[in-house]
Amino acid sequence: MSRKIHRRIRMTGELQPLEKQKMKRLTHLAAFALILLFALALRLPRLAQRPMHTDEAVHAIKFGQLLQEQYYEYDPIEYHGPTLVYSTLVSAWLKGQKTLAEVNEGTLRSIPVFFGIALIIILLCLVKYLNWSIILFAALFTTISPAFVFYSRYYIMEIMLVFFTLAAIIAGYACLQTKKLAWAIAAGAAVGLMHATKETCALAWFAMAAATLLTMRTAGIKLKGSIKRVPWAHVGCALVIAFMISASLFSSFFTQLHGILDSITTYANYFKRGAGQHSAHLYPWFQYFQWLFLNKFSRPLWSEAMILLLAAPGFYAIFSEKQMPRADKRLLWFIAHYTLVLTLIYMVIPYKTPWSMLGFYHGYIIIAAVGATSLCTWTRFKSLRIILSLLLAAGATHLGWQSYQLNFKYDADLSNPYVYAHTDADFFRLLDAIEQITSTWPQGKNTYIEVVCPEGDYWPLPWYLRAYSQVGYFNAFNYDLPAGALIITKPILESDLLKKLYEIPPPGQRYMYIPHFQRGVRLRCGVEMDLYVRKDVWDEWYRQRP
Repeated sequence: MSRKIHRRIRMTGELQPLEKQKMKRLTHLAAFALILLFALALRLPRLAQRPMHTDEAVHAIKFGQLLQEQYYEYDPIEYHGPTLVYSTLVSAWLKGQKTLAEVNEGTLRSIPVFFGIALIIILLCLVKYLNWSIILFAALFTTISPAFVFYSRYYIMEIMLVFFTLAAIIAGYACLQTKKLAWAIAAGAAVGLMHATKETCALAWFAMAAATLLTMRTAGIKLKGSIKRVPWAHVGCALVIAFMISASLFSSFFTQLHGILDSITTYANYFKRGAGQHSAHLYPWFQYFQWLFLNKFSRPLWSEAMILLLAAPGFYAIFSEKQMPRADKRLLWFIAHYTLVLTLIYMVIPYKTPWSMLGFYHGYIIIAAVGATSLCTWTRFKSLRIILSLLLAAGATHLGWQSYQLNFKYDADLSNPYVYAHTDADFFRLLDAIEQITSTWPQGKNTYIEVVCPEGDYWPLPWYLRAYSQVGYFNAFNYDLPAGALIITKPILESDLLKKLYEIPPPGQRYMYIPHFQRGVRLRCGVEMDLYVRKDVWDEWYRQRP
């Protein structure tokens, strides 16, 4: 009898730790799920609220060609890789949209939203190598980082590139640790998609190679011995997968084979751009950190200093001899080296845009998660833990508040550090006027609209006027063509406009045009547009207006 009781007690004692472990895991998963819901709440609503940036509109028109004509051709000079437009096909198909006129901002921007959420979910693949505290902090910081929220709602390639980069790192490291072919295939797919997403993937690859050598040196691993342990068959398989995916997309599934070669020769153009041979977007080496720390001395205060400050103890914890419970130091060494090398590369390159920093900044987010976890572990006194918890909560609240404000209130405001060469919200005045005027004219969406702007500086109008069938876009006034019922131009071309309307046409064939706005419409900061309406069209609108 006593043996049975002792056996039951022993079994009960064995079950208790398992139950606690199970409950702990469920708690972690529940916390992760809540973070994901918060990430969706910050990224998904009101996707059409912010006016389209020129880059977004250009990608949208490229996608429209693919959607309507089933045609895509890679341009090695501009527009980057094909992954974005091909991914958008899925979004359009799910919504049953078959023409560009049916597509809306939600269709387009849901793609970066998806990859912004996937960037958080993929952190679960690190559970085997990092403790839950690091993963939860990394998920939280990615969720509330204003930069990552803003560009997860932005129809460009950057968030996709960050996701595929992290996927390549995770899969590559897992392949080296487990020697499983599945991880090699995943790594190859991620590398191929990196290449097909944006040309700057080459910078990430260089940083990965440098980080690998630096990590081996930190770990005291000799290069010759380690080469023998590499599963070269898996590496070969990964390279084949990477090439096939990249080649398929760049060649439009092998219908335009020159796209494969163009994806390589394009680097000559991007090297010139990165070296500063283009006059635009050139900044000093510290510009990225100025955008992140304190871009403008204005209110509200925009700053992601909390993440950068937490990265300091994160780097210390990674490179110090202090033990980190359930954390693979070699993986963290690699991430730290990769982040530092990639940061240095981007600092040296004169060509800078705020979205370009997401690649290396994501490394700081993971390292900041290590820093937050380490501070919680090192703090022994209860009073200090309370203070630390309050500081972390206050910092996280400030980041979350900024993310909301920057995306739903200051989404096109110049005080927003991530609003860069962006379309002004005042631009909607022009769109509303065009919609109201054409709705009262018999031709409706077939009304001839003439858009004349030097150097093609009329974007994002082609996106917003996509439903109009008779729109002409010109760099200068063509005196041989009839004037449009509506003319959109810039103040600098006013004399040319007057010449076309009142000097070129013979008497009896001259129409009067009415300037619709008392003051010009702001396209961007320092750039204005004017709308002129033919008098008969304007009279009809005036007669029917409410």
